[in-house]
Amino acid sequence: MTAALARIRRDVQGLHAYAVQDSTGLVKLDAMENPHGLPAALQAELGARLGAVALNRYPGDRVADLRAALTAYAAPPAGWSLMLGNGSDELISLVTLACAIPPSETANGQLPAVLAPEPGFVMYAFSAKLLGLRFVGVPLRPDDFQLDADAMCAAIAKEKPAIVHLAWPNNPTAGLWDEAAMRRVIAAVAEHGGIAVIDEAYQPFAGRSWIDSIRAEPQAHEHVLLLRTLSKFGLAGVRIGYLMGPAALVAEIDKLRPPYNISTLNAECALFALEHADVFAAQAAEVIAERTRLLAALRALPGVTAWDSDANMVLLRLAPDDAGALRAFQALRSAGVLVKNVSTMHASLTGCLRLTVGTADENTQLIAALSACLHKTP
Repeated sequence: MTAALARIRRDVQGLHAYAVQDSTGLVKLDAMENPHGLPAALQAELGARLGAVALNRYPGDRVADLRAALTAYAAPPAGWSLMLGNGSDELISLVTLACAIPPSETANGQLPAVLAPEPGFVMYAFSAKLLGLRFVGVPLRPDDFQLDADAMCAAIAKEKPAIVHLAWPNNPTAGLWDEAAMRRVIAAVAEHGGIAVIDEAYQPFAGRSWIDSIRAEPQAHEHVLLLRTLSKFGLAGVRIGYLMGPAALVAEIDKLRPPYNISTLNAECALFALEHADVFAAQAAEVIAERTRLLAALRALPGVTAWDSDANMVLLRLAPDDAGALRAFQALRSAGVLVKNVSTMHASLTGCLRLTVGTADENTQLIAALSACLHKTP
């Protein structure tokens, strides 16, 4: 076995696999899923449709139908096209792979760089490192987790990155960054010949989309790709992501897409969901209302700092150190509530937990468990 393991790249052996927490028997508030399922009548209707899918055939026309339906739903600007991925993770990897130019072919003889604000979505750095690019993280402003446009532009000028990731809203900090700062950074990426990837995974809860800015100023966004997923829409188990951008740019990335990367069952589920988009919009509205209630309740607890959210999650600090955050995480778990301990993810997140906005009952249980944890005598 030792000889066989030696064939595995050393950098791969040094990586840590993406960890998924065991949620058996717990209120699951750790992964920013839509907490609402389909109504019973729609479950039955979807089941009948899935039962009629031709599973003996490779995916074909229905995947093309899904691409057309998502294009109509998202309404990208003229001259843009759309490609599908197995979740947004696959699309991040494909964009990164497309830019993995060998150092011998680069102007400076270095590996291309991928640049992103930190803390941010872990898959940006993971994909860059896995595919042989340099990852450069630029800290957000530590007080409000806003985009540090000066630092970002300076890093872009220095590194001339192939890709700059901008999550809007950001994970795990949950907020939308200042639009003027975004425009500065997007312009800097264009000036130095890079691709800006704007990740709108949490757009259903944000109330705004960068696609409006793209439509208003198409020439300023000829180097921009817009990434979305149906996971937060309400289909985390279906694994459908989509990438929109100028047709010529998307066509190059689409060459790397594995054939049949979207199953017929997944495509049928997504088409069904888009036909009932009003149901999912109502669910998103309920999550937003619960987010307001949850934030108010959290801010009423002693010693808690909770930042504004434009997503279906809340970032809060409730301890001055990582050990305190771990104790709170464990106490919540013991009370039957699973959240995400992000305190060791980045220096600016010391003492922080990330909470998914759940149903009204789930949020009430979370608030009660956290209150009990904070009032418990050491």
